[in-house]
Parts: sequence; structure tokens; C-alpha cells
Amino acid sequence: MDFSQTTEQVELAALARQIVTDVLTPQRLAEVGAEPDRLDRALWQELARSGVLAAGLPVEVGGDGLGLLADCAVLVELGRAVAPVPYLASIVTAGAAVARFGDDAQRKAWAEPAGRGELLLTAALTARSPVRARRDGDRWVVDGVATSVPAGPAADVVLLPAATAAGPVVLAVLPQRDEVTVERQYLVDGQCHGQVALDGLTLPADRAVGAGADVSSWLRDRATVGLCALQLGVTERALELTAEHARTRIQFGRPIGTFQAVAQRLADAYVDVEAIRCTMWQAAWRLAEGLGCPTEVATAKFWAADGGHRVAHTAVHVHGGAGIDLTHPVHRYFVAAKYAEFALGGATDQLLRLGAALAAGVA
Repeated sequence: MDFSQTTEQVELAALARQIVTDVLTPQRLAEVGAEPDRLDRALWQELARSGVLAAGLPVEVGGDGLGLLADCAVLVELGRAVAPVPYLASIVTAGAAVARFGDDAQRKAWAEPAGRGELLLTAALTARSPVRARRDGDRWVVDGVATSVPAGPAADVVLLPAATAAGPVVLAVLPQRDEVTVERQYLVDGQCHGQVALDGLTLPADRAVGAGADVSSWLRDRATVGLCALQLGVTERALELTAEHARTRIQFGRPIGTFQAVAQRLADAYVDVEAIRCTMWQAAWRLAEGLGCPTEVATAKFWAADGGHRVAHTAVHVHGGAGIDLTHPVHRYFVAAKYAEFALGGATDQLLRLGAALAAGVA
């Protein structure tokens, strides 16, 4: 395995970093934080105009076909800025799923506009009550409550994995047209997610994007690896900010970074960031190559959760009183890391998956 990035991936990441730096000013962050959906639509449109959104999508839907590894390179940059845009939900997860499993009409109606930034797509991967669907003639009848749907209140299309008598199916819900209730849910890091309530919702038969357990697991694996890429960016930048603070903060006549305890915390944080980096790229590479990788994905998420927890707390502790100031930049990285730690399963959940794989002799 060679995890060296291609020229295209490096240039795409550099472009994303430049756009985020230019658009996402402190003033813009404050403005977005005051908006109900907490989405920076100006940044989203700039990413679309530059071709960043479409870069990882297949050429069949107007993308450049650079794939998941390019998506992860962009996600790392978005994580470094804690950028309030739904790239993971709309492009890496839902958009890619429609491109891969949808029919031509669905690709044209949803995936292509998503790559141009004209539609927001997302996927509902957690549920308060099981989401179930049944066929009734030429329609689907759906019940259940999906929770913590990324960018749910602003989404034009929500991909919804549901259980049926014949096996899992992924259905597309259009909140602006279908009879669903979407309530805003504000998470620990200030993100606005949605709770989608489905009570006997009827959908046309052509809303099925894909059938089979492989579609649901494909969605979850992509979302999990993408979340690890975001966490890599978050922790990488948090460590940089913390190291700079330790270099310039003078206490007892010397920089605090020269004290052994502080230096050891920073060294441990560096090891954690590199562990997140290595395991994320390994899982992303295997996923991009179509190789089985349930244990690699679980390992990557374990390090994103466990290592991310330690890096986030190191950043706060080394910053001292400033670390708990809600207006200080490091606070954004702390809460972003806490979200990535627990979303789609925390460290204990991943260890249980790895333990089950070992017990079954498949790891």
C-alpha cells in the first residue's frame, strides 16, 4: 500500500484550503453561527464554482472521478478550519451513493445538481425508532424517526436506510415535497442537524435508490471514514495551535512548552494525530479499492474517537484559562473533536466491533 497523495489530490486539498481561508473569516463565522441552519452557503457556492464539490464524484454525474481519497483530502482541510459546510453528508456520502446505486434519472435529478452545489443531499444513519418500510402496490409506506441527520433542515434529499420484509432498502425522501416533519437539533459543536419523523409516509416506488444490506453498510462506511478525515483535520490544527501557544506563552520566565509535563502532553498528542492519520488513510484506501475493510474502518474510528479525545483535552489544558473561553478559537476545535468522537459510534463501540471480529476469526 502506498498512501502518498497524487498530484491531483494535493492540488485539490490546496485549493480547498485557499478557498476556506479566503471566505471563512472570523466575521463570517460569527454570522453563520447566528443563522438557524448554521451553514455557510457562500463558502459552499465558492467550493462548487471552483470544482471542489464535483471533484470526487464519478464522471457520469459531471464529476472529475478523483474518488474517495480526494474527498478525504478535502475533508481534512475542512476539518482544519471546522468549516460549516455539509461536504461529508452531501457529496462524500449521499451524492456518491446516488451516483453509484441510483438509476440514470436519480443521478440526473440529484447527484449532478449536488456536484454543482444546487442541491443539498444527506443520509440518515441514526434512528430514535427503527425505520421500516413496506410495499403497498406501486408505493412505499414508511414509519420511524431518524435523528441527527446532518444538515437535515436544509436538505433537499434525505437518503433513508429502512428495513423491509425482503431486506434493507435505501429510500429518498424529499422534505420540501413529502409529508415529513423535520425538527432542528443543535449538537455540542453548534451544528444544526435534523430529526425526521415519518408516520405512514408514502413514497413512489422509484424513490428506492438501492436495495440490500451492502448499500446501507456502504453508506455508513463512507460516512465513518469521512468523519475520521474531518477529525484528522480538526486534531492536526488543534495541535498546531496548542504547540504555538506553548512556544509563546511565558510562565516563570520561560515558555511553558519547555516544561517536561507540557512537552510530554504535546508529544503524546502528536502520536495520536499520526495514529488517526495512518488508520484513516488505510481504511480510505481499502474502501476506495473496493476491498473488505470492516476492521480497518472500526480501527480508524477508534483512533479518531480515542486519540481525538486526548488531543482535544490536551489543547484545552495547555491553553489554561483561555481553553475554556467560548470565544477563543481553540473552543471550536474542542467541540468539533467531541462531536467526531461520538458520532457513528465512540471508542467503546469500535472495540466491541473489533472484539466480535476477532472472536469470529475474521480479523
